Amino acid sequence: MVIYVQDPMDTDAKRRLLTLGEISVTGRLIDASNATLFATTTLDGESMACIYKPIAGERALWDFPDGTLAHREYASYLLSKFLDLNLVPVTVLRDGPYGEGMVQEWIDIDESIDLADFFSTKNPQLRAMAFFDAIINNTDRKIGHLLPDNQGKVFGCDHGVTFHVDDKLRTVLWQWAGEPLLESELALLEFLKESLDQNFDLTEFLTEHEIQALIIRTSRLIDTGTMPIPSQEWPPVPWPAF
Repeated sequence: MVIYVQDPMDTDAKRRLLTLGEISVTGRLIDASNATLFATTTLDGESMACIYKPIAGERALWDFPDGTLAHREYASYLLSKFLDLNLVPVTVLRDGPYGEGMVQEWIDIDESIDLADFFSTKNPQLRAMAFFDAIINNTDRKIGHLLPDNQGKVFGCDHGVTFHVDDKLRTVLWQWAGEPLLESELALLEFLKESLDQNFDLTEFLTEHEIQALIIRTSRLIDTGTMPIPSQEWPPVPWPAF
């Protein structure tokens, strides 16, 4: 049996394995606030490591509807993929041993990178992550949610608390606060705004109010032409930061 952790498999092959493979849970990430299970998914003699977050294991939150975090994780993946940012590991929604949930490609991080130093650098991939978080209204971009892999690519994980109708951006990536958006970023925002009214449909995973809030955030970023600045009305950095 061939086991894939990070490998040259294309996205479609990974999605097929994550969607159709048999999930075998082998452990749990004990630091996670929601049930976050380490697993492998196996199909036709091939396996890959993955994270499985069953909806049944989601902790109730005062500001997010119950049972919606997996859908927000999947919507984040779809948006990242649609804009060709490719910041979120391959993600699917499916049934599993503990019911429906999110299943996501496991990223084996580069252990030589000190995240405590890396998160505050001006790495262009971190800027892309900060830009992405501003769009999805990420309320919990911790240092530990940054996943630099062994090929030099930076991924992000844990996007369950996103797409809130209120502005709740909380992140450790404030090093570009107030800086002008790049032309390429503005072009992506224009493309997203147009597509949300036409051919990019998230209604299966988000409410109508949440989608309208996404459109408003996108429009505001276009109008201001700058990266967001920390709010004075709520803590702009998640706690704990790691």
